Amino acid sequence: MTEQPAPAPPRSGHALELRGVSRTYGTTHALRSVDLDAAWDRVLVLFGHNGAGKSTLLRVAAALVKPTAGSVTTAGFDADGQSQRVRAATGYVGHGTLLYDDLTPEENLRFYARLYGVPDPDERTAEVLRDVGAERWAHRRVRGLSNGMQKRVAIARALLHRPVLLLLDEPDSGLDVQGRAFVETVVRAVANGGGAVVFSAHDPARGLATADDFAVLRGGRIAAAGEAASTAPDEIAALLSAPPLSSSGGSA
Repeated sequence: MTEQPAPAPPRSGHALELRGVSRTYGTTHALRSVDLDAAWDRVLVLFGHNGAGKSTLLRVAAALVKPTAGSVTTAGFDADGQSQRVRAATGYVGHGTLLYDDLTPEENLRFYARLYGVPDPDERTAEVLRDVGAERWAHRRVRGLSNGMQKRVAIARALLHRPVLLLLDEPDSGLDVQGRAFVETVVRAVANGGGAVVFSAHDPARGLATADDFAVLRGGRIAAAGEAASTAPDEIAALLSAPPLSSSGGSA
């Protein structure tokens, strides 16, 4: 895959900065006073069980959900006051593909390219389809594609507008070995191209092998953070299996 020639992001500060971020849904605390940085040119993996707050953190970073308290700076922009600029600078893939089932991958990407105001949308659509290896089935309806195929198209959608920050929620979930290798290639290409990536994962060994940095979420709080190269998968597993930090559950 080609590296992403992203527009030059604001290089002061970090690609993502969370300060005292909390998010509640009624009486449920999904995030509790989270402080977290993600650096440019690097990949950060978020570990945590279901309900730890990983998905909420990524949605807050993408300006899709507003925090109840605290501040979020994404790609140099205030996620609250500059949400449109944040969305233009980020590519987000959640548990849903955000693809239209009755359209083909090519039709989906052309639609999103025009929505993002991408120059030469037809050319860019063809380019990202080649990048993710989807050109052979670009004219089949999405509803007839496998989970792995749909995941590739969803990542292509997130890359269409050349984001400087890529946010991926368990991107290799349900994928085979080839699909997981593809995700790792995408992640590294974005970071090597001058951007940054934050993704969530369950598997400590695979996550640490892909990332430069890590953070562990438990009960909506950061339980640990550091460099991936200096951390063993067993250490992450031990943190994940420790007693919960709070008796009140979070919403991932």
